[in-house]
Amino acid sequence: MPRGMLLAITGASGAGKSTLLNILGGLDHSTAGTLEIGGQRVETMGERERCRLRAEHLGFVFQFHHLLPEFSAEENVMMPLLLAGRSSEDARARARQVLESVGLKERWEHHPSELSGGEAQRVAVARALAGEPELVLADEPSGNLDGRTAGELHELLAFLARERHQTFVLVTHNDRLAGMADRVMRLEAGRLIEA
Repeated sequence: MPRGMLLAITGASGAGKSTLLNILGGLDHSTAGTLEIGGQRVETMGERERCRLRAEHLGFVFQFHHLLPEFSAEENVMMPLLLAGRSSEDARARARQVLESVGLKERWEHHPSELSGGEAQRVAVARALAGEPELVLADEPSGNLDGRTAGELHELLAFLARERHQTFVLVTHNDRLAGMADRVMRLEAGRLIEA
């Protein structure tokens, strides 16, 4: 998959799209086939190796932002960097940089309860980007947002892919978001086909 590509995966509810993302992210095991990330076979890795692989190569955005309510936007974005061993000063600088890149420069001291749904989801995107992953996996990233806010998030994801060369694989039911993707695939009966 080329760098900066936005790949959308569509399909009926219950088709296994979220399961596929979990397998791609090393969160679930596949029942058949092989998965290689960075030349490493994921199914042969232990849990510690998969955790390291996720931390070093992948970012995740879910339908619900899963921000820690007791922490500010900045602290939520810093958290995975601190867990990866980066200094507090370095993590803070990176968090501010990535929050600014998603349009939240003025909101980094705010807690999730002080943010709109769209702003909270942008913090989640910033958190996914903080470690400079090679690939971001997004599961219905705008599924919990109203139409206008979802559209703004879609524009942001397209901008990040094209202008910042961030690669995304995202699951969506949203035709507008799928239409912005470079490639659309549909999951049917356990198989990915060109849409």
